[in-house]
Amino acid sequence: MGYCKWADINERNKIYHDTEWGVPVHDDRKMFEHLFLECMQCGLSWDLMLKKREIFRNCFDGFDYDRIAEYDNSDIERILNTEDMIRSPRKIEAVINNAKCFQKVREEYGTFCDYIWSYTDGKTYLYTGHNKINGKIPVSNGLSRRISKDMKKRGFKYVGEITIYSHLQACGIINDHDETCFCYKKIISNNPTVKKRRDNGEMFL
Repeated sequence: MGYCKWADINERNKIYHDTEWGVPVHDDRKMFEHLFLECMQCGLSWDLMLKKREIFRNCFDGFDYDRIAEYDNSDIERILNTEDMIRSPRKIEAVINNAKCFQKVREEYGTFCDYIWSYTDGKTYLYTGHNKINGKIPVSNGLSRRISKDMKKRGFKYVGEITIYSHLQACGIINDHDETCFCYKKIISNNPTVKKRRDNGEMFL
């Protein structure tokens, strides 16, 4: 049985890979949690995000976007003073801002999930050629660029095209598991999937 190479770093990453990464998300609380982690990860390692996930959960009311949207300066101070918390006022303020933007999208679309899944008509994209070019997958593409541009217009912060591409992978809108990975076929068999050609403007690192 194959496995995605990046996931075999430690047990924490392995569990995340096996149970979450690439599994389609249709719950707004979980979708916000994924977006939260991606925003906080900017400039840092993903393993650190997983390591601090419970600290984030405790600091931010279990990723309840409605409660986070009401945070004020005292909450920012509380979070900054939490032991082992990432002490970035800009990121914490961005999370609060994003919670407010998240609410506005829900007002317009009913759910944030309906909004973001509308870009793929509710289907998981399976790009032909990913993992076949020297074993690499993109860090951004045309889809992530379009969504990033729209989210920025809506006021979201820390949502560049690379961050959004990572988010689309995490929440199952793009299935970028290695073709030999057991999760690859499991996701395809349990969710509506459509094969797509490589999107214009794919960027690799």
